[in-house]
This record gives sequence, C-alpha cells and structure tokens, in this order.
Amino acid sequence: VYELARYLNRALGPVIPESTMTKAPSAELRPDQKDQDTLPPYEHLDALLESYLEDQLSLAELRDKFQTVSAQLGAHWIDEALSRLERSEFKRKQAPPVLKISTKAFGIGRKIPVAKHWQA
Repeated sequence: VYELARYLNRALGPVIPESTMTKAPSAELRPDQKDQDTLPPYEHLDALLESYLEDQLSLAELRDKFQTVSAQLGAHWIDEALSRLERSEFKRKQAPPVLKISTKAFGIGRKIPVAKHWQA
C-alpha cells in the first residue's frame, strides 16, 4: 500500500500526505496508541504469519525458524501471536469479499473453525 501511495505521489504529485505513510500503525482506540505497544514489530509478525498461513509450518518449525527473533522478543511471542490470530478469527467471517493476492488469502483459501478446542 505504501509503495502504491508513493507511486501515486510521483505520478500525480503530492495527493497522499507523507505523514500518512510515516505515521506508526494504530487501531486508534485510545490517545497515542501504537500497534507496536502490544504487537511484535511488523517485519517479524508478517514473516511469522506468512510462514504459518502460507507455508503451513508447524509450531515446532516456527520456533526453529524464528529462534533469533525469540531471543529478542521473548520465548512466548510466537504463541501469543498465533493465539491472537485464532481469537480474532470471527472477524474474518464478518469481512466483505476481498481480492486474493497470495497463495493463502484470508478467504476460501484458509478455514479454521471459530470455535475449536485445540491450540496450534
């Protein structure tokens, strides 16, 4: 999205404010909130989710692959991230249809029961 915004600014002039692209991500549920206050850095989180969802790595494989990150973020960051993913599964059921841009898009490409009795 940021690359597209920068492209549009180059092609059309400054139509998207730079502050929009440099502002830290936030759900903006409270003043001065930033996603990084409660989530791992996105470069690690994105890599974890890609490995889990698209590459379908097991929990043991994820722990092995992200050993170095776990040394920085703590041993439980993977468990917490996957737990948050599963707890928010119900939100996908409410989402409108979206374009599929990866091998495992958040649509028909991935199904996990909302009420399951096992942990990843």
